[in-house]
Amino acid sequence: MNATTEPQRNPPQTSTPSLAGATTALVLLTALNFVNYIDRYILPGVQEQVKGEFSLTDAQIGSLTLWFMVAYMAASPITGWLGDRFPRKPMIVVAALFWGSVNLLTASVHTYSSLNLRHAALGLGEASFGIFAPSLLADFYPPAQRNRVLTIFNIAIPVGAALGYLIGGSVGEHYGWRTSFIVSAIPAILLAIPIALFLKEPARGQISGASPDDFPAGSKASLSKGTVLSLLRNPAYLCSIGGYAAVTFSLGGISWWMPSHLQRIDGRSQTSAAFLMGAITVVAGLGGTVIGGFVAQRWSRSSATSAHQALYLVPAISALLATPPALVCFFGPQVFGSKALTLPALALAIFFIFLGTGPVNAATVNAVRPEIRATALAGQLFLIHALGDAISPRIIGAVSDHSDLAVGLGSTLITLVLGSAIFFLGARFAPPLQPQAAPKTA
Repeated sequence: MNATTEPQRNPPQTSTPSLAGATTALVLLTALNFVNYIDRYILPGVQEQVKGEFSLTDAQIGSLTLWFMVAYMAASPITGWLGDRFPRKPMIVVAALFWGSVNLLTASVHTYSSLNLRHAALGLGEASFGIFAPSLLADFYPPAQRNRVLTIFNIAIPVGAALGYLIGGSVGEHYGWRTSFIVSAIPAILLAIPIALFLKEPARGQISGASPDDFPAGSKASLSKGTVLSLLRNPAYLCSIGGYAAVTFSLGGISWWMPSHLQRIDGRSQTSAAFLMGAITVVAGLGGTVIGGFVAQRWSRSSATSAHQALYLVPAISALLATPPALVCFFGPQVFGSKALTLPALALAIFFIFLGTGPVNAATVNAVRPEIRATALAGQLFLIHALGDAISPRIIGAVSDHSDLAVGLGSTLITLVLGSAIFFLGARFAPPLQPQAAPKTA
């Protein structure tokens, strides 16, 4: 920054949002994130029905999520640019209405190509929300509280995914797989109303660990070569999204194919497989998210020399711990000749993977300046999906077509170890956490 900036020309603005406004934003956006993940995880619950109706291979089933993620990633640079320049609340409302409408239109899908198109359209709406919501929440809460806030926000992932499996499996088996998507459309449309009426748009950077002299109030990012290079030269940012991408490859592949694995290996019905996957996801995933956020919060506030590294070390350790139970889950029936360990090992693997979800998002927003936060989150969104769950279902499906599904799922073990190594590296570059004032109560 220019050292000759006149400090008296623009006095620093230190006002903070009200506690009521911050809490309202957190509740409404977490609720919409919950619906977001319901929509996303309905398809894995009904994919055996879809495969049968359209006579698809496993690779083709895996391609459905590929097109969702292609649209998701293509929208990311645009939504990131918009999120750093325009009010985010109206764009969140439009995104919710859009993806709810896309789900309603699923009743008209009768070919594999139109199903791909429908899934791609859903990706456009969900990509917008995935960038705007964390960026907006980060402007309500100081750096020291963002791990806790984003952990609460990300509780919606396992709970929403679990309900998505259950709605997909049970509604799909009794009323057809298209009905599952129609049912899920209503909550997104309804939630858009209170968000439009009650959520307040915070000023960018009003609560920040950055110096006000560096980032004057009202400053906006410029999507220039310098902005992009600043992110590419930021090792803390790069390691947070690199490790997250590797773990997302694993989580996306397991989430997508495990209901099919339970049906094929254990011989379970679609409803039974969806119920088990949903129950395990909500209990183990929710427990992992809450405990991981709590551990990272306590660690980061401790006097330990590694306190500032907690947001990287918790995801690193969790990915490493998830590997052994995942191995037992995939290959236990062949190695031990028994299916008894499949579900307990799956629950343990899901628990450990979700330990890092809250801390890693906090690590990303803390690693960048406030006025480029939405752009940085767009870069995160693009890379974790481009290198993660956009490709893992198709890769696993292709391997399954040439061997079996257990071998395909085994590829996720490699990326769990890789993700852990990247997070451990990122801990070396973790920025300090500076406590800031909480939102005021009046």
